[in-house]
Amino acid sequence: MTVFLVDLEAVETRYTGQWKTHVPDLLEEAGHAVTIIQGPTDIPDATTPGAFLNFGGTNIYKARQVEEIARLFTSGKVVDGDHFLFTDAWHPGIINLKYMAELLGIKVKIHALWHAGSYDPQDFLGRLIGDADWVRHSEKAFFHAIDYNYFATDFHIDMFCFNLFKCPRWMFEGKIFRTGWPMEYMPSALEFFKQIPKRDLILFPHRLAPEKQVEIFRDLAASIPEYEWIVCQDQPLNKLQYHGLLGTAKMVFSANLQETLGISCYEGALVDAIPMVPDRLSYSEMYDDAFKYPSEWTESWDSYIKHKDELIAVIKNHIENYDNLIPKIQQQAHSLHNYFFSATALLENIK
Repeated sequence: MTVFLVDLEAVETRYTGQWKTHVPDLLEEAGHAVTIIQGPTDIPDATTPGAFLNFGGTNIYKARQVEEIARLFTSGKVVDGDHFLFTDAWHPGIINLKYMAELLGIKVKIHALWHAGSYDPQDFLGRLIGDADWVRHSEKAFFHAIDYNYFATDFHIDMFCFNLFKCPRWMFEGKIFRTGWPMEYMPSALEFFKQIPKRDLILFPHRLAPEKQVEIFRDLAASIPEYEWIVCQDQPLNKLQYHGLLGTAKMVFSANLQETLGISCYEGALVDAIPMVPDRLSYSEMYDDAFKYPSEWTESWDSYIKHKDELIAVIKNHIENYDNLIPKIQQQAHSLHNYFFSATALLENIK
């Protein structure tokens, strides 16, 4: 049995850079023979502004992967019992794969990780395309073609089922699975940065996209000038520089209107930075009450203005009591690793 890994293009500043080597290693350590299906390297490096990937470049990458999958079928290298793992479920190649496997009578299993889609009104697809028939039917087709659909949080599963299918999750029992994302490497990768001396620094680690509400962070920075405030994407930071900055910070702040997992706040907790998050989205199930503020406080700009003084008071209290919060931050990081950032359930299904 072979596991064909259909990977995401590696972006150095994103976790996909680490996934390039970590996911194959994880599968091999579990005893699987792994064949990596990847695209070309000569695609644009830059992401579309505010997005995770380049919308044109990612299709260059995926198109080459589809060609490689077809060549594997035509050369007889795909056989009954093989598994295909797509690290991004929003991949047209899933339909191509299902087409070939069904028509050629080769029994394979398809696994895929869902990150976002049109079913999330705050995602790029949700904002710019919405509920157009073509995108909703495409996502439904991907879902049904995939044997094992993986989501990192219950929040994401419920949103997916309700917005896309208008039905509860139990109707898809045996097809939907909550699993941690394959990020077992993160605690050891960030251990060095945990030793860096802290300063009164608060970071905005998110993309500069409307759903991240950076304007709230900038207003807080102007209102509490005694602290240092940095929007990470205002600077051309590489991964090492970003982690170095994270290591000096006492807090990472979020006012996100979209978050199905939230990796940057976990990174902050791993280096003893306070994760300051709203009590909504995936954050509600992931974080201890000590690190959540009421969702209403940042649900919109007007709501933020109404509750600004309350939010400022909580931020000041956390920074001033930082040393006392360290044990709770470390406990939070441990919990996040166990339940949201290790891919145990995924590995259990590849057999």
